[in-house]
Amino acid sequence: MSVLATVLILLIAALHLYILWFEMFAWESRGPKVFRSFPRDLFAPTKAMAANQGLYNGFLAAGLIWSRLISDLAWSHNIALFFLLCVAVAGIFGAATASKKIFQVQALPALIAIALLLIS
Repeated sequence: MSVLATVLILLIAALHLYILWFEMFAWESRGPKVFRSFPRDLFAPTKAMAANQGLYNGFLAAGLIWSRLISDLAWSHNIALFFLLCVAVAGIFGAATASKKIFQVQALPALIAIALLLIS
């Protein structure tokens, strides 16, 4: 696997760890600053929902990190590909249903990493 693919995979994992922190622990404090169009009074009632989403983002990060720790190159490649596809699908769905910006932040980096993975 190329160094560039590995770096991008680890950056995507770091992004998802940040999303985990944000949605699980800073939803009510940072959320209103990030999601200005979301009514401020809905952050407290949606805290559990956001924490659940954050946990799923943590699973994506864990899978991407795990893929870099696997010594068998074929398995490492396949696990990375699976989790990158999960990230890409989540990003595309988020862009279609919530905000177009999600595509640029989440799906596009995953799709680039998938391309790098497939050509390496």
